[in-house]
Amino acid sequence: MRDIRWPRACLVLALVACGNDSVPRISVGPTGARRLSRNEYDNTLRDLLLDESRSGFVKLPEDVLDPFDNDFTTQQPSGILVEAAETLAFEASARLMADPAKRDQVIGCTPTGAGDTDCLRSFVATFGRRALRRPLTTDEIDQYVAFSSMSVEANDFYVGAGMVIAALLQDPEFLYRIERGTPVVGRKGLYKLNDYELGTRLAYFIWGSTPDNDLLDAAEHNALRTPEQLRAAAERLLADPRARARIDRFHAMWLGYYKLPHSPELTASMRTETQKLIERVVFEEGRPWADLFTSTETYIDAQLAQLYGMPTPAGGAGWVTYSGPGNRAGMLSTGAFLSVAGKFGDTSPTQRGKLIRERLMCQTVPPPPPNVNVDQPPQGTTMSTCKVDRYAQHRADGSCYGCHNQMDPVGFGLENFDQTGAWRATDNDDASCVISGEGQLYGLADDPVVFQGPAQLGSILIESGVLENCLVTQLYRFAMGHREQRQDAAMIDALATSFTQSRKLDELMLELVTADAFTYRQEEN
Repeated sequence: MRDIRWPRACLVLALVACGNDSVPRISVGPTGARRLSRNEYDNTLRDLLLDESRSGFVKLPEDVLDPFDNDFTTQQPSGILVEAAETLAFEASARLMADPAKRDQVIGCTPTGAGDTDCLRSFVATFGRRALRRPLTTDEIDQYVAFSSMSVEANDFYVGAGMVIAALLQDPEFLYRIERGTPVVGRKGLYKLNDYELGTRLAYFIWGSTPDNDLLDAAEHNALRTPEQLRAAAERLLADPRARARIDRFHAMWLGYYKLPHSPELTASMRTETQKLIERVVFEEGRPWADLFTSTETYIDAQLAQLYGMPTPAGGAGWVTYSGPGNRAGMLSTGAFLSVAGKFGDTSPTQRGKLIRERLMCQTVPPPPPNVNVDQPPQGTTMSTCKVDRYAQHRADGSCYGCHNQMDPVGFGLENFDQTGAWRATDNDDASCVISGEGQLYGLADDPVVFQGPAQLGSILIESGVLENCLVTQLYRFAMGHREQRQDAAMIDALATSFTQSRKLDELMLELVTADAFTYRQEEN
């Protein structure tokens, strides 16, 4: 159901490599070195240094969200990045050294004096392995231990240790996930990743952070080679609370509610609602992923109860059955999702329709013609001030009809909900502008599919199969750090087929990390 379709001949070529049967039949799109996103950087500092400052979010260059923050094609090096990395490294080192309890836990040994090179060497080896996600060579360790001279000069062991941390946090192999691998004979540009590189892929996919010692130990003992070993490692990572935060973030970036245009208090309430729903369906009850869009219950507090026109849960917050006005069910009914895609100080049927098409159906909506002023609100061709009449101009114009007929009717199916997710019966409190709330979705059948509100829209997308197929594509982009290309078709199609059996997100993730293509790297041209 994805909108990108390759001819059958291309798919056959993707599945069968040229040459004899001894050549691995692996097809995967090219990828490059991936820089840590701001979120990944902060998570990594937290796990390496017990540092909760989230300083990278403030000082590192802003990530491009397309919709995810880890696409290597958008991560261009810059002088700003170099300067920020240097400042952040020294500040993180200083924060650690100012906290003796955390410092001693991270250092891992008690120095006998300022010049204790044995303690420093032990720290360099253990911390360096965590920071660079691989063992350091003897020469590398010696280079970092040379900072001991600064400790002796200052008569303070921790001066040299602090310099080790600051240096490692600026290393390109810390800031970037550099994958080398071993060349595959007979396959130009194809490399088999080693265990440390696979451990890193697993950790940043499932946790958004650096591998822990257990994962690095598994890599050291060549225990990440087989699909069974990778599955076992991934299952352990999924059982960690960090996986919940990572999957919540995946959905927030994918569905567009990563940033909300509300007060911190309302934003926190909305984000809690979606987070609780994801945790319940995916982790706590192990239900099919599609239940995120059909759930008749949601988690709200007093603020959201008032907004949705529902009773406040006992105790001030909790799970309730949807009630009140509107056809609500699942993720598309949440204030977080309905807050996305506004324009001109109000909801935008066009932007909402575009969001549905691109994010939930994985379709590509062409940009408007260059002569169209997208910053000018629709004026309409009549004296009516009602939004439905003003937006009708989009579909009256022959050059705009094709695209807007795909977007606007979808958006109008959600128009009974304002940009906070609150129900409304009229447009801008104008009694003459009654909102019908009827939407139409073109392209799934010969005739447009009519729906009323988010509950029916969610059911239609699920029953058609388009939403679950789009999930597979979006998860692939998130895991691999780039949009799919022709070479990725076989892997994505195999994952989509497998997903129809379990329909569970954690199982889909396990299938992805155990797929052959996940363990290889294709060189860029």
